[in-house]
Amino acid sequence: MMRFKDKFAAKYARLTDFAAYQQSVQQFLRRSIRVNTLQISVQELKKRLTNQGWTLEQLLWCKEGFYITGERRDIGNLPEHKEGLFFVQSSVSMIPAVVLDPKPGEIVLDLCASPGGKTTQMAAMMQNKGQITAVDSNSFRCTILKKNLARCGVTNTEVVRMPAEKYQGTQFDKILLDPPCSASGTIKGETKHSQQTLQEWNPRTIKRLVKLQKKMIKHAFSLLKPGGTLVYSTCSLEPEENEEVVQYLLEEVGGMLENIDLPIKADHKNGIKIWPQYQDTEGFFVAKIKK
Repeated sequence: MMRFKDKFAAKYARLTDFAAYQQSVQQFLRRSIRVNTLQISVQELKKRLTNQGWTLEQLLWCKEGFYITGERRDIGNLPEHKEGLFFVQSSVSMIPAVVLDPKPGEIVLDLCASPGGKTTQMAAMMQNKGQITAVDSNSFRCTILKKNLARCGVTNTEVVRMPAEKYQGTQFDKILLDPPCSASGTIKGETKHSQQTLQEWNPRTIKRLVKLQKKMIKHAFSLLKPGGTLVYSTCSLEPEENEEVVQYLLEEVGGMLENIDLPIKADHKNGIKIWPQYQDTEGFFVAKIKK
């Protein structure tokens, strides 16, 4: 049974139906994959995995995304994964790229890009045409990112090791910013990760992260072409890291908040916030802003 800090429980009771939230996060996260259409069609991969005894359930918000169930749990060891035919990715983390909707030929910036789930998703949506600049500050994470890009056959992406808030480049058509966050949305199932995230949760850390997030979103917006689109996303459920960061950008710099219309239950305020109890997923936040 998960143990919640008193401050955490009190705060989340103000934000949502805490009993429903508690019940949901006790359940293990359903495994999900995204078909890498740079290497194989959705139908062909479905056929290959189904023939091996796997059951695939289509995600409503991503036509390449599926929940996957089977006797084994080590889906990362499947030959199809090693060949880059699919990416193991949280169902809700597929939403930011869907919302950004990068097109073939566009110039795209992916900030805080590692391990590359969203980067490879965007490359596939762009059919390897145009250009993605994938930025991450950590050399180890950049190595992981490069390996995933190579495994998935991505050829339109350049990896740059640099803090997102310091990156200087051309003006971009579209930018995805998924900054460091408290990761409170990833509390799901009786796992070491969930317990560690709960133990490390505290308002002081959130306050420190918010300063960085505001710096990053303001800088990211400055790199957009006029008429360009910024998608800001986190795996946090904290208002300070989400709705309030977006509000800061709108008030300090400008921009137009765009509606996100997806077949998914969410709270709508400065973007969409998905609570774990809504459709048995991780918690997530996504906002779309036009310059």
